[in-house]
Amino acid sequence: MATTFVDTVTLFVSGGDGGNGCASVHREKFKPLGGPDGANGGRGGDVILVVDPQTTTLLSYHRSPHRHAGDGGPGKGDMRHGADGEDLILQIPEGTVVKGPDGEVLADLLGAGTRFVAAAGGRGGLGNAALASPRRKAPGFALLGEPGFEGQITLEVKTVADIALVGYPSAGKSSLIAALSAARPKIADYPFTTLVPNLGVVQAGEVRFTIADVPGLIPGASEGKGLGLEFLRHVERCSALAHVIDCATYEPGRDPAGDLETIEKELAAYSVEGALGGGGEVLPLNERPKLVVLNKIDVPDGRDLAEIVRPDLEAAGYQVFEVSAASHEGLRQLSFAMAKLVDENRKRLVESAIEAPRVVLRPQAVNDRGFTVVRENTAEGEIFRVLGEKPERWVRQTDFANDEAVGYLGDRLERLGVEEKLFKAGAVPGSTVVIGPGDGVLFDWDPTMIGGAELLAAPRGGDLRLDEANRPTREQKREQFHARMDAKAEARREMEEQRRAGIWSDSSSEAGESESDK
Repeated sequence: MATTFVDTVTLFVSGGDGGNGCASVHREKFKPLGGPDGANGGRGGDVILVVDPQTTTLLSYHRSPHRHAGDGGPGKGDMRHGADGEDLILQIPEGTVVKGPDGEVLADLLGAGTRFVAAAGGRGGLGNAALASPRRKAPGFALLGEPGFEGQITLEVKTVADIALVGYPSAGKSSLIAALSAARPKIADYPFTTLVPNLGVVQAGEVRFTIADVPGLIPGASEGKGLGLEFLRHVERCSALAHVIDCATYEPGRDPAGDLETIEKELAAYSVEGALGGGGEVLPLNERPKLVVLNKIDVPDGRDLAEIVRPDLEAAGYQVFEVSAASHEGLRQLSFAMAKLVDENRKRLVESAIEAPRVVLRPQAVNDRGFTVVRENTAEGEIFRVLGEKPERWVRQTDFANDEAVGYLGDRLERLGVEEKLFKAGAVPGSTVVIGPGDGVLFDWDPTMIGGAELLAAPRGGDLRLDEANRPTREQKREQFHARMDAKAEARREMEEQRRAGIWSDSSSEAGESESDK
């Protein structure tokens, strides 16, 4: 049977990849080497969940669970930065709980416009213009963009209401919410008519509150029988419960006291998750304030049965109300009793919020240099694994097809202290080193390894043609010119003395005679 209501779904989300940086050198007429002008790559887009009051179901995500944000554009020459990837906005119902693959609650989204970044986009790679420095004036490489986050999340909608109507199927919950509010749920004379939670707004004096009609519960609902386990989560946020008892049931073996006891057992067996939405302490369902509504007293047998069981229920400590959703008898008293419970709960939340201790957030430092070196024994032999945010990010940004980029990575790792920790961990030249979890990036470690850029005439990232320190000044050029002229004059004087001495003439005549003899 097709349905238009989905309250739980698993999404596979991935942020956009960052664009690669560009390695370029500025060139123009009479200025062939104008310095690096490669721009940065664009940032990858984020996958963002946003609460939309007009959205009531997760059906669209059930049909297409794979969502990917836009990738960042690559950087270009002439300092043209890559475009940022477009964020992907996913509209979700209010009261959606976001969970990770292990069931951990990542966010509880309440309030219109509340946002949560489910998958962050990757950083864009730096171009060679951003990598230039006084000592590295002409980098011949750029950094690659980082891949966006990829992962699996679970979305669960938990209805946001003040009071929940619970009870057996066909107890009259849908009729009651229709009589108390402007909601118009489906009403029929067969069990499990209600397949989705229904919300209604009730005005009682100066108090306005919402009530939720939850699909009927049966024995074993907390274990998954019927629709109970699937929809009991919609009761978790409610501050009070209203047990709707059918006083005119035709099923044998059922009575109001037995129905109430059965539903209470199912509520007690259901495990409520921790505090949602920052609401403080969360009470189990069976310990929350509750009312008992003896419904269908418009039926003669129903009224008689309600009058019989009411004293016993009141003696057990319940507030009992005899009502008729058909004739609206007793609904006014019931609505004001509900409003009183809601008002008391709201005051309690305000007081607990005032007395709540201040939460101190200590985010991780941006320039954290922390990393670890772990010695592992595998089937292929002993390896040394380097784990840390910076080394792993640097490896992802390195173009291993560029020797200069590999040498730059080696310099960064050495400055971070990776080489020193490898020595302390017992690594020797030739040891297998892996950077990152899993397969990571594997290489044979050699502390004296030449990355390739060391073979260049200039230092790594430099170009002698752009080195201002090696360019002579005007005075130096004048001195060099006069030195060359003096050297030439001295050479001509020596040659003239040799000619006068007959050294050149004799040798020249002898050379001529020898040539003629031949």
